[in-house]
Amino acid sequence: MLSPSPEEPLLLAELKPGRPHQFDWKSSCETWSVAFSPDGSWFAWSQGHCIVKLIPWPLEEQFIPKGFEAKSRSSKNDPKGRGSPKEKTLDCGQIVWGLAFSPWPSPPSKKLWARHHPPVPDVSCLILATGLNDGQIKIWEVQTGLLLLNLSGHQDVVRDLSFTPSGSLILVSASRDKTLRIWDLNKHGKQIQVLSGHLQWVYCCSISPDCSMLCSAAGEKSVFLWSMRSYTLIRKLEGHQSSVVSCDFSPDSALLVTASYDTNVIMWDPYTGERLRSLHHTQLDPPMDDSDVHISSLRSVCFSPEGLFLATVADDRLLRIWALELKTPIAFAPMTNGLCCTFFPHGGVIATGTRDGHVQFWTAPRVLSSLKHLCRKALRSFLTTYQVLALPIPKKMKEFLTYRTF
Repeated sequence: MLSPSPEEPLLLAELKPGRPHQFDWKSSCETWSVAFSPDGSWFAWSQGHCIVKLIPWPLEEQFIPKGFEAKSRSSKNDPKGRGSPKEKTLDCGQIVWGLAFSPWPSPPSKKLWARHHPPVPDVSCLILATGLNDGQIKIWEVQTGLLLLNLSGHQDVVRDLSFTPSGSLILVSASRDKTLRIWDLNKHGKQIQVLSGHLQWVYCCSISPDCSMLCSAAGEKSVFLWSMRSYTLIRKLEGHQSSVVSCDFSPDSALLVTASYDTNVIMWDPYTGERLRSLHHTQLDPPMDDSDVHISSLRSVCFSPEGLFLATVADDRLLRIWALELKTPIAFAPMTNGLCCTFFPHGGVIATGTRDGHVQFWTAPRVLSSLKHLCRKALRSFLTTYQVLALPIPKKMKEFLTYRTF
């Protein structure tokens, strides 16, 4: 399933802001968020200074070294034969902290367009949501770069955003005002729920691929699991020793990973609340001074699209790749001032954002999933842990299907 000696991630390309901006009170240069559209046809990059770049994927050939040619763009992304998509610049007017694409294709939403445009074009509408410094959320139509909606409600920075993978256009936002809010973009962006309970800034929100659960991480040692059906708290997961700042579900919804300033990633069973494994980030080199700062403090964690790997970004200037069944990283890459990471939806590439406003693209492990793993992934996409444990099958099979064989 895994190659015996994975290659170190190679830097495929690095993009930088085109020109320096004059500093003012609402500008900053950090790339707080990077995102691929679910179909892999677009990449979004908060490049600092209130700007989001929308870049068609794959990158133009001059950015990619020879030998790493990407797949040609599918014709389904250009249904009317309108020519290749063009790079777009979205001026959000405020520092951009969070980004999220809607699933593709999203059904055309007449309600979403009605208040801002003439008759709705008969095309699928891919949407990008941007979370801003002033608590606003701006909703953009990707193909045209037009602003569709402005969602108001949060009282502080909108730090993270997540769409339901089902395509229902339900959007979850996480904010420094210590709340999460649920918005329905099919109803003119109506706010349908406010989730309260966190005592600190909410850094991250992630919806399970089966759309049943929402995880939120704040500047606290515990993370909250919410029901996406009733919008009530299911449980708190406790185990970290410092603030939790990032979280992500596995593609089959059977696992949840959380990353903390305590230098650990914890892998959980979200259905039972059981802690399955901890991945500790140790320094490769001894510190150069006696600073008490955790230089291995984590910033971001994400699952690979096939569910066999994790990527983490930490303050020790390293991107790490982890295999699901191993306790130590299988590969490292040097990166400075990393803040966020995400996998390309079809695998093979990791994008990272930095404090300098740069985005980097790295090679990621490409593996052929075993038949065992494919079967587990298929079954766990619709069976909870409790349903698996109730099956009349051997104990070892139950352990494998519930990820208890580490």
